[in-house]
Amino acid sequence: MSSAVNVTIHSSQFPEAVRRDLLASLRMRQVNHKFHYDSVKQTQKWLALHAAYSPSRTDDDCAATYDASFTASAQRIEANSVHLIGLGCGGGQKDARLLRLLQSAGKRVAYTPSDVSVAMVLVARAAALPIVGAADCHPLVCDLATADDLPAVLAQQAEPAAARLITFFGMIPNFEPQLILPKLAALLRPTDYLLFSANLAPGPDYTAGVQRILPLYDNALTRDWLMTFLLDLGVEPADGELRFTIEDDPAGSGLKRVAAYFHFQRLRQIAVAEESFAFRTGESIRLFFSYRHTPDRVHTLLAQQRLAVLEQWITRSGEEGVFLCQPSP
Repeated sequence: MSSAVNVTIHSSQFPEAVRRDLLASLRMRQVNHKFHYDSVKQTQKWLALHAAYSPSRTDDDCAATYDASFTASAQRIEANSVHLIGLGCGGGQKDARLLRLLQSAGKRVAYTPSDVSVAMVLVARAAALPIVGAADCHPLVCDLATADDLPAVLAQQAEPAAARLITFFGMIPNFEPQLILPKLAALLRPTDYLLFSANLAPGPDYTAGVQRILPLYDNALTRDWLMTFLLDLGVEPADGELRFTIEDDPAGSGLKRVAAYFHFQRLRQIAVAEESFAFRTGESIRLFFSYRHTPDRVHTLLAQQRLAVLEQWITRSGEEGVFLCQPSP
C-alpha cells in the first residue's frame, strides 16, 4: 500500500478562505465551529470528548438505533453500486459501520469522507479502508457552509450510475437551521437519500429537556476542547471565564440551543494576520452552540425545504434521533 494519500482540498478551505473566516469570527465575536477542528491537537481532543460523551459511544441503545437506521437505509437502495458521502464525517465510525452493512448486502461501495479538517478526513478514511479500497475512497476537505459548487464536486467523485446516500451525523445542531438545511436540500438529487442525526431534547417538556442535557456540554473535556482555539491565539486562562448557557434561536424558530461564551475579565489583545483585536473587560466571544430539536420540529424544518422524512428512529432516552429523508416530488 502506498504511503501517500490523495486528498482533495476545496477552495473553501484554501488558506485565504480560512484566513477570511477566522478574521470574521474574531470581528463578530462568534467563532465559526470549523476552527475547533483545525489542528491535529483539536481533532484528538474532540475524538476523546466524543468517546466519553457521545450517546452513540456510551449508550448501547443509541448504537442499536443507528444500526437499525443503517439496515433500513440499505434495504431501500436497490442499486448494486452505492456512493456514501459522509458530510462532517468526524472519525468516520458510523460511516464505516454503514459501509460494511452495504457491502455485506452485495453492493459495491465508494466513500467520500468530507470535513473541514484534514486530520479528521484522514481518520475517517482509515476507518473505512478495511471495507472500501483506496481507489474507491475519495477524501474531501471543504467547508459545507461556503462551498457553493459542492454538488458539482461530489458528482465527479464516483461512477454516475451509483446510488447516493449522504450522511450528516451530529452536524445539524451546530449550524443555523435556516442556513444549513437549504444547503443540504441543494445537494440532493431526486433519487438521493439523506440520513442524518439530530440531538433532541428528551421528555414532553422541551425547555426542561434542554436543561437536562446541559452536563453533556458543561464538562472538563468540552471546556478543554473549546478553549484550545483561544489559547492557541494567545488568550490566557486567567483572562476570563468560559460559561455555558441555554438561549433561544435568534432567528425566532422556537428552538433552543446550548451556547458557550468566554467572558473576558481583563484586557487581552491578540494579533492575527496583521490585524489586532482587543477584548476588553466585560466583553465576550461565543465559542460554540448546539441546537436541541424534537422530532416534530425536525419534520417542520425539513418540510420547508421540500424534504420528506421516510423513516425515523428515536433512542429510548429521547436524546437522539436519526432521520432518513428524500426530496419531495
